[in-house]
Parts: sequence; structure tokens; C-alpha cells
Amino acid sequence: MLGYAFCGSFCTHQRSLEELQKLIDAGYDVLPIFSDSVWTTDTRFGTALALKERVESICHKSVIHTVVDAEPIGPKTRLDALIVCPCTGNTLAKIANGITDTPVCMAVKAHLRSDRPLILSLASNDALSANLKNIATLLSRKQVYFVPMVQDDPEKKPHSLVADFSLLQATLDAALQGRQYRRLFL
Repeated sequence: MLGYAFCGSFCTHQRSLEELQKLIDAGYDVLPIFSDSVWTTDTRFGTALALKERVESICHKSVIHTVVDAEPIGPKTRLDALIVCPCTGNTLAKIANGITDTPVCMAVKAHLRSDRPLILSLASNDALSANLKNIATLLSRKQVYFVPMVQDDPEKKPHSLVADFSLLQATLDAALQGRQYRRLFL
């Protein structure tokens, strides 16, 4: 079984949903997890309830959305891999610094106790500034893999990086074999 966590980069949720559906179509059993902001925030990209309903319809499982419910991941609910897609800069920083105050961060901490792959699909406007040190920190961690990423708008957002979501499944396949897929930056 895979864990699949959504964080608050709301403009990338549609692409994330497409990749989630591909994983289901490929035969994966997927446990969905939402950050607090995804669980509660309505945006111009859709409502929290609509996203919850769509994800539960795709996965045929209830969304984990509390720290308490995320904590058993690892010791009791063993995942083959955990995907965070999208992974915001905020969540990236918390993971890099061992902070577990959200359902997604607790799921990551609990999952990494099992020494199994964590795949991060980054979407962050500060990846090449304040969060660059957190990328470096996580690159040195065992079992942490990144979906290859690119500057999405170097002129208007020079510090922003976003993963190439279409490479999620290939990154997962490589991570399950213990290796980083391709080069990190496209």
C-alpha cells in the first residue's frame, strides 16, 4: 500500500489528482492523507469538501486528516512508500527539521521509522532561497527521494521550483529500487 499526502499548493492539486488516478489505475492501493490546510481551506481552485470527496472516490478510503490518525503509519500501518504530492516549502522545512505538528508531517515521521521510501513532489515559491537548505538536508537522508523539478517561472518567480508531476510514478518505481530517478533538476 502507498500513502499519498496532499499539502496546500492548491494550484497544483489538479495535476496531483491526475497522478493519483494513474497510480490507482496501475493497481496500487492508496491511503490518502491531507494537511490541515487542505482539509479546511476553500480556494479559487475548489472547496476542501469537493477535494476530499474526489480523493475518497478515487482511493476508496477515508482521508487521514489528524495527527492522531497519522501516527500509526509505520508501526501499525506499514506503507511500501509514502508520497507527498504536492509538498509545500512549509512541509519540506518541517520534515527537514523533524517537526510533526500536522497530519502529513506526522505521517512522514511515522513512515520513515520503517526505513521505507518517501517521495517528495515539491511545489514551493521559496525552494531556491529559504528552503534550499532543507532540500540539501533531505537529499542527505536515507530513503528520501525527490520527483525531478524545474523552475516554473524563472523571470517572475526566480526562487520557485515545481516538480514535474508526470515523473511521479517513475520516481516511485526508482525509489522502490532504492535509487533517485534521473537528475534532480530538469
